[in-house]
Amino acid sequence: MSKMAEEKAAAVGGSGAGQPPPQQQQLAAAGEAAAAARVRPVETLLRAAPLGLCVAAMTVMLRDQQSNEYGTVAYSDLGGFKYLVYANGLCAAYSLMSAFYTAVPRPATVSRSWIVFVLDQVFTYLILAAGAAAAELLYLAYNGDKEVTWSEACGVFGGFCRQARTSVAITFASVLCFILLSLISSYRLFSAYEAPPSSALGNKGVEIAAYPR
Repeated sequence: MSKMAEEKAAAVGGSGAGQPPPQQQQLAAAGEAAAAARVRPVETLLRAAPLGLCVAAMTVMLRDQQSNEYGTVAYSDLGGFKYLVYANGLCAAYSLMSAFYTAVPRPATVSRSWIVFVLDQVFTYLILAAGAAAAELLYLAYNGDKEVTWSEACGVFGGFCRQARTSVAITFASVLCFILLSLISSYRLFSAYEAPPSSALGNKGVEIAAYPR
């Protein structure tokens, strides 16, 4: 009987050997909270940065118009430039809301991390697509397309093209900010998942299927 009791005590002790004591868990949680408090102001500023960039790019494009003896051209004549204005407006609004959301301390949960991650991805691709479409229009305006007999237009409407180029450059600066935010939110989300304990794999470990040759 004494031998069986010793084996049972050893089994119980071995099952809890891999778990840290409660005091260490509390210290680890306090350290994570302190690290999150230090990172929060930096992330808030990074989330607020696209607000100014998107508003600036949208304002420059909204005022992009030129008239001369050859006619009048405005941003509203080109669908890609209108899409750039709409995308910058939406991303500016999201930047403002996400900055307020990050600035307020709240407990981190996996569901909240998923929501922020998905929204960051959506708006990153939105502003990237708008910048790429506007950049393609600028390329055609500067170089034309001989295959479809499109002549370059920036030689005639140089001021219009320069202002549009400024707006596109500011848009790509905001794209860099959104890419950084996507990396931060993805790291926060996927670092919340822990690897399964070795006991869950059983004594056999990981079995690899063998296929006949």
